[in-house]
Amino acid sequence: MRIGFGLPVSGTWATPGPLGRVAAAAQENGYDSLWSFQRLLVGADQQVDPVYRGVLDPLVALAYAAARTETIRLGVAVVNMPFVSPAHLAKQAATLDVLSGGRFDLGLGTGWSEAEFAATGAQGDKRAARTREYVAALRTLWRDEPSAFEGEFYRVPPSRMDPRPVQTGGVPILLGGSVPAALRRAGEIADGWISRSAHDLSGIGQDVALVHEGAERAGRDPRALRIVCRGVLFRPDRDLLSGSWEKIREDVAWLGTQGVTEVFYDLNWDPQVAGPDVDPVAAEARAMDILHNLTPVGLS
Repeated sequence: MRIGFGLPVSGTWATPGPLGRVAAAAQENGYDSLWSFQRLLVGADQQVDPVYRGVLDPLVALAYAAARTETIRLGVAVVNMPFVSPAHLAKQAATLDVLSGGRFDLGLGTGWSEAEFAATGAQGDKRAARTREYVAALRTLWRDEPSAFEGEFYRVPPSRMDPRPVQTGGVPILLGGSVPAALRRAGEIADGWISRSAHDLSGIGQDVALVHEGAERAGRDPRALRIVCRGVLFRPDRDLLSGSWEKIREDVAWLGTQGVTEVFYDLNWDPQVAGPDVDPVAAEARAMDILHNLTPVGLS
């Protein structure tokens, strides 16, 4: 089981100092990865969780963390595909992979906020077909010489995008999604699947089985896929990943028995850390206490 940590990207603690210090502390304490997430904007009358009210750009935040670290992996969970063209994201992802020395993981989602769809001029129909084309476009831009793709929704004319990612075959792609078709699709076309913040982890074994089923249908090895779980700690409505440090470690071990290969602790959903009115000094102190108490020694 690999253990990661969510970067300070939401709320009052999402500033340069805490971001750099959390990134460095996570690396020093043996964590395997650092994670961000995307939220472009919130509609004036939109009712959303406080975590979404103020969020740093996920790739810029990861680039900042890359400059403060040397070995820890960097992931985004997730960038919403409809809001940016595959060519633009392919360039950003390749650049981050180059500047980090091949440490970047790209999580992709389809989006859910009507305000963000309107603000970006994005289309929300035929999401399954769009996802397949988007992934294919990214991969030709990273792998082929020359690159080319012709689809219903996306087109890459014969071209070259340099520099290429450092990682062989391009940046690993993790797909989000929670419905059965999306889970199978992750197994069919991606390098793995990543759960969302609201996911009910008590039934994650069934979700993993669907991801593996998709891989088998596509003639791929399910064992090669990554299953990444966003671990929202201390949720009042969930028993998993709450309680004592020992209890949380036991929960992580149980997730491993369900097929999860990676968990990252994300405190951006903790109202005592990322709430819009939390004292940033107190937020960082709580986060660092959690980081040190859940250091992954003995879990790797």
